[in-house]
Amino acid sequence: MLEVVVSGLVTGLAIAVPIGAVGAFLVTLTARTSWRVGSAAALGVATVDGVYAAVAVLGGAALAGLVGPVADPLRVVSGLVLLGIAALTALHALRGWSRRAAPERSGRPGRPVGPRAAYVLFVGITAVNPTTVVYFAAVVLGNRDLVDGPVEGLVFVTAAFAASALWQLGLALAGAGLGRTITGPRGRLVTGLVSAVVVAGLAVRTILG
Repeated sequence: MLEVVVSGLVTGLAIAVPIGAVGAFLVTLTARTSWRVGSAAALGVATVDGVYAAVAVLGGAALAGLVGPVADPLRVVSGLVLLGIAALTALHALRGWSRRAAPERSGRPGRPVGPRAAYVLFVGITAVNPTTVVYFAAVVLGNRDLVDGPVEGLVFVTAAFAASALWQLGLALAGAGLGRTITGPRGRLVTGLVSAVVVAGLAVRTILG
C-alpha cells in the first residue's frame, strides 16, 4: 500500500509541477487578490487532477480484463507515451526560456474575483487540458498492479489529489509572498525540467515493470 501512496504522490506532483499558463495565472491572481482567493483557485486545479486520476483508474479497472493478453506491449506503449510527455514538457520549458516569455494573463482583472468564482474559473481552465487525462491513463494502464483493486485505486487518487493540492497551494502561497518571481522564465525552466525528469523516471519504471 505504501508503494501505491508514493506512486500517487509522485504522479500527482509530476503533472502539477510545470508552471504553465494556469500556474502563472494562479500566482499572479493571488498576488493581486488574497490568499483566500488563491487557495480556492489552487483547489480548483487539484480537483480536476483528482477527477482525471479517478477517471483513469476507473477506466483502467474497466479495461483490465480486456488488456490482459496485451499487458506487456501496453506497458511499453504507456511508457513511451510518458516519455513523449516528458520530452514535450522539457521542450516547452526550453522554448519558454529561449523566448524569455512573460507570464500569460498578466493583466489586471477588470473586477474583483472571489474564492468561489476563482475555484470555478480554475476548474474550467484546467479541465480543457487533455494532456492531464492522457498522462494519468498512461500511468495507470502501464502499472495496473498498483491499482488492481478499489482500495488501491482510492488511495492512488487521493494521493495524486493531495500532491497536486499541496503544490498548487504552494504556488498560491508564493503568489501571496513573492508575486511574479516564480513565474518568470527561470522559474518556468526549472520547474519544467524537473517535471520532465520525474515523468521520464515514471516512464522507465513503467517500461521495466
